[in-house]
Amino acid sequence: MKKLVLSLMCLCSLGAYADEGMWTLFDLPVAVYDQMKQYGFQLPMEQLYKTDNAVKNNVVNFGGFCSGVVVSPDGLVFTNHHCGFDAIRQHSTVENDILLNGFVAKSYEEELPNEDLFVSFMIDQQDVSNKILPLLKGLNAEQQADKVDSIENAWQKDIRSKDSTLRVELKPFYEGNKFYCTTYRDFEDVRLVFTVPKSMGKFGGETDNWMWPRQTCDYSVFRIYCDPKTGGPAKYSKDNVPYHPKSWAPVSMQGYKPGDFCMIMGYPGSTSRYLSSYGIQERRDAINAPRVQVRGIKQEIMLRHMRASEAVRIKYDSKYASSSNYWKNSIGMNKCIDSIGLIAQKQQYEAQIRQWLSTHDAPETKGLDFDKMAQLYQKRMELTKIRTLFMESFLLQDQLTYRAWRVQWAMPVKGPKSKPKKQYYEFSDNSEEWDQATDMELLAALLKNYRQQITDKAYLPDFYKTIDAKFHGDYQAYVKTLYKKSVLMKTEKPIYFNKKSYMKDLGVQYGLSLNDLMAKLNADRRELSLAITEQERLLCAAVLRMEQDMPNYSDANFTLRMTYGQIGEYTLGGKPSGYYTTARSLWEKMQKADENFEYFAEPVMHQLMAEKDFGKYADSLTGTLQLCFLSNNDITGGNSGSPIFNGKGELLGLAFDGNWDSLSSDIFFDRQLARTINVDVRYMLYMMDRWGHADRLLKEINAK
Repeated sequence: MKKLVLSLMCLCSLGAYADEGMWTLFDLPVAVYDQMKQYGFQLPMEQLYKTDNAVKNNVVNFGGFCSGVVVSPDGLVFTNHHCGFDAIRQHSTVENDILLNGFVAKSYEEELPNEDLFVSFMIDQQDVSNKILPLLKGLNAEQQADKVDSIENAWQKDIRSKDSTLRVELKPFYEGNKFYCTTYRDFEDVRLVFTVPKSMGKFGGETDNWMWPRQTCDYSVFRIYCDPKTGGPAKYSKDNVPYHPKSWAPVSMQGYKPGDFCMIMGYPGSTSRYLSSYGIQERRDAINAPRVQVRGIKQEIMLRHMRASEAVRIKYDSKYASSSNYWKNSIGMNKCIDSIGLIAQKQQYEAQIRQWLSTHDAPETKGLDFDKMAQLYQKRMELTKIRTLFMESFLLQDQLTYRAWRVQWAMPVKGPKSKPKKQYYEFSDNSEEWDQATDMELLAALLKNYRQQITDKAYLPDFYKTIDAKFHGDYQAYVKTLYKKSVLMKTEKPIYFNKKSYMKDLGVQYGLSLNDLMAKLNADRRELSLAITEQERLLCAAVLRMEQDMPNYSDANFTLRMTYGQIGEYTLGGKPSGYYTTARSLWEKMQKADENFEYFAEPVMHQLMAEKDFGKYADSLTGTLQLCFLSNNDITGGNSGSPIFNGKGELLGLAFDGNWDSLSSDIFFDRQLARTINVDVRYMLYMMDRWGHADRLLKEINAK
């Protein structure tokens, strides 16, 4: 949300907020565009969104969890290494570990297809609030969601009847005070083309995650394939051909300097800038803190097993990276919340809103009650903490728990419909995805930890009674029995759920207990959550009304957004950060691999980073290879893989991280400290050239 301190409320200049904002493009305020021009943006406003070669046409939703950019006339896509991580891992074996060793496709035929991976292009976006809001009057948040889903389904059916390659999403913006409809075209045949070795793509691991300075070569390359007849989307087929987009992002070798304009487009996942002070406190104490506690236990176990076995490492690399990313984020966010006194700042801002409402007529805020909101959050706080502990401990963490949930929620039933007693479940062999010793230790540790953290026995699943009565409190013995004897661990064999023995099975009982407790938690939180959602919506409405003369952006919700700013460092404690890193700094870290395994790199990487002459990839001002650089753009999770452009709309690199000193940015943007960490496209191309010898790809990209 806008800055919270009182003095800033008096400022009329947009410059005070110039670098904050995740702006939708179809309704970009003219004042924002004017500020972009002052910073150095050189394209007409319509070239952001409206024209055939608009910048937005080059940006993709990558897989539903990241962003990417098309960089060639044959559909090459750049995204982050950590965005392509799981696809790369799935192609890896102990015998041919491309996650560890990297991969270069020398021809189209060698490019690797990826099941369930897709990219989406945003075609159009419209404000449909006038059609939706009248239909939602008098409904609570749950009922509204159901109504919106039904409308979305009807609109989806209608657009598919006209063009089967399109889909629509109907989403709330501004906490449900507005609704936008977005049209997408999905391409489902996306193939892996190039990846650097893990040593470079994940260089620094968790040691450097969210940190600056940074040297990670965080990128991978994929290609979009399409129907050879229509040129449009198609399911995977060996007959599909590379996609030829109408436009693609030109790649610049010209570099950057402090103060240069830069712009990021991508799909930021979720922010909560309008969140109340009570919501921030709940986020800190009931979500972040317990998440950190549980994930610390999980990650220690996974890492120990991964370091002991290459086979286990391949299976758990992606799981570990996913867990540790927001473990560290939660630690950093809580640190920032406390260090800047964010809750107190937000309380001060809410006092201003109360004062403003007392002297202004704002019917759209009728029902907003700060005292009521405080009471609702106080009642929900402990329930939220328990729910976080429950989700972090038992939501698909190990294979048996995964299967226990599957048969409760979504396991397809096989067998004749006319003979229910003959119907069954069946699990396919997915042994390449998990390791029994690792999973068993994880489950035993999480069972023990959950019990230690929960003080209210009403929120202990019933299976703890079984652990006490039959296993004398021995979690390892209980888990060993589950894995050894439960029917859930059968592979490619029918599990007849109508047999009497089915309901007596320990694994089935375990899953039922989890499901029952999940239902209880949801029921106990339901009315409180509905009331809180409405209060937060009204609070956002009050902000929009009070600041109606200012441009306001909606919180991120994984729709296409633009953020603009400038290249540059930040200062903390009187110490400047510097705004780029060099090959030499990476080489120096590599020498510390004996002290920290996350700084390991192959000998060839040492040689490449120790070069004296980086040729055309060297920066014209510094004369060296620049690896990563800082900008003051406004990003969050989901922006990973987002392209960062210069003022001409040319690609400078990819956004891949934020900095540790501003990890509260999901709820408060600190203009002084918030920075985006980007990987320099020249570093990317250097690796494609000198390590990968990917001449065909470099020619295709045709960087200028």
